[in-house]
Amino acid sequence: MNKKKSSKPDKKFKKEKHEINTKEKETENEKVEKIDKEKYNHELRKLQVELVKLQEWIKYVGKKVVIIFEGRDAAGKGGVIKRITQRLNPRVCRIVALGIPTSREKTQWYFQRYVYHLPAAGRIVLFDRSWYNRAGVERVMGYCTEDEYREFLRTCPEFERMLVRSGIKLIKYWFSVGDEEQERRFQARIHDPTKRWKLSPVDIESRKRWVEYSKAKDEMFKYTDIKQAPWYVVNADDKRRARLNCMSHLLSLFPYEDVTPEKIVIPRRQDKEGYVRTPISDQTFVPEKY
Repeated sequence: MNKKKSSKPDKKFKKEKHEINTKEKETENEKVEKIDKEKYNHELRKLQVELVKLQEWIKYVGKKVVIIFEGRDAAGKGGVIKRITQRLNPRVCRIVALGIPTSREKTQWYFQRYVYHLPAAGRIVLFDRSWYNRAGVERVMGYCTEDEYREFLRTCPEFERMLVRSGIKLIKYWFSVGDEEQERRFQARIHDPTKRWKLSPVDIESRKRWVEYSKAKDEMFKYTDIKQAPWYVVNADDKRRARLNCMSHLLSLFPYEDVTPEKIVIPRRQDKEGYVRTPISDQTFVPEKY
């Protein structure tokens, strides 16, 4: 009797466990399912039209905007930056991607070389990596001292609050990518000669120090995820979804209105009035190989 009574709950438990596992697998499949390319392009077009409206509104109201893109190597930061700026005016929206600091810059206040690139009124600046290098790569790779690192954690929140008080809209994105997906993207870069330049010795070393980078990121968030300038985490395992989600979220942060210019009527071209074009034989043309 006892065995029969005990066997029923076991079967029920196994059934429930199977159903839970099945649901978990279905949920996982839904998460990793790639967005259809046609749908992606359609949504991307709509978001880029809205970004043009946002750009014109920022110009109109004289807003100053700084957007920071951080995350692990091969997380897709460059891809989303490219899609955001693709249809925008480069005189209004510009990208800042600084290299290794010069010997002179190393003697300056740490934030000094970044301050130089902050926007004026009606301008947008996108930082492809930023002052957070100190809390990430410099910390993990030993490019800064312990004192410099601790000073950064103390100073950074106050520095960002100061930027916000000065009228700058500061937005910070962290692109999160899983271990397996990063490995896949690294391999793709290795085998693609047009992408191989993206892999530096530091990037390769970062693979070995995955856990150290995770700890550094957690510590960075602990100090710098402030109310005035919070971190927004983007799930970047699916590049297309990450781009659309980031762009959509960015638009949601502004109460922008459509102030794009009216349609322009092209005037009639002036008459030649005796103008004679220079003979084609007198000009040097690019060879038409295609």
